[in-house]
Amino acid sequence: MKCPGQDPRYWKFDAIFESECPNCGNKVEFFKDETRRKCSKCGQRVLNPKMDFGCATHCKFAEHCFGDLPPELIKQKEDLFKDRVAVETKFYFKQDFRRIGHAARVARYVEKLVAEEKADPAVALTAAYLHDIGIKESERKYNSSAARYQHLEGPPVAREILTKLGASEDLINEVCDIVGHHHHPRIDETANFKVVYDADLVVNLEERTRKESVSPANLLKHINRRFLTEAGRNLARSILVEKKKDETAVA
Repeated sequence: MKCPGQDPRYWKFDAIFESECPNCGNKVEFFKDETRRKCSKCGQRVLNPKMDFGCATHCKFAEHCFGDLPPELIKQKEDLFKDRVAVETKFYFKQDFRRIGHAARVARYVEKLVAEEKADPAVALTAAYLHDIGIKESERKYNSSAARYQHLEGPPVAREILTKLGASEDLINEVCDIVGHHHHPRIDETANFKVVYDADLVVNLEERTRKESVSPANLLKHINRRFLTEAGRNLARSILVEKKKDETAVA
């Protein structure tokens, strides 16, 4: 079933109209339910200027209604979903601002790594916000935030949040898999896991160096040994080692 705005039974005389191609100015004819048309003169794919894509940014059935969604809308949907996961993470942790801040910093670094490592931003950013989501249950049940308890308790909480948000089963399964072993890489890991692992490691090292003095040489050894991606190593060097050298020079 289509919504009334996209159902031809409810169309009026203005359901077919013309719009100028932004590339060459040629007239392009649209039916009101078409997301895009190809310009007959220059071949440019022209987005329907009268179509309201607002509902599609939050509707999990948008593909069925609009068909082949334009790249602009797909990106908007990904950004909006990421923001909704971030909000749910904040609601879940409530006043635990340290863990909310940690998740936000990991997500920020994941955004820097996904393009270089060809990771899926929807999966990687969702996992970044939810990677430590098992801590509350770990502390409540076992009075511990140890990795093995986080890996046990995190996936059910992540699944509940993502199901509530209407995520696809494939995305839910991959995110839960990452959450369920995010401290312990396997031999063959996906790009999505690697960027989350490396971003989390950068944040953990930042937090560690604020509490204790670590020499640039030791930081470099740690970075070269533990990081899974070259992009992650480069990010860690720029944030941790170069910054440390600058601080030492000033001192």
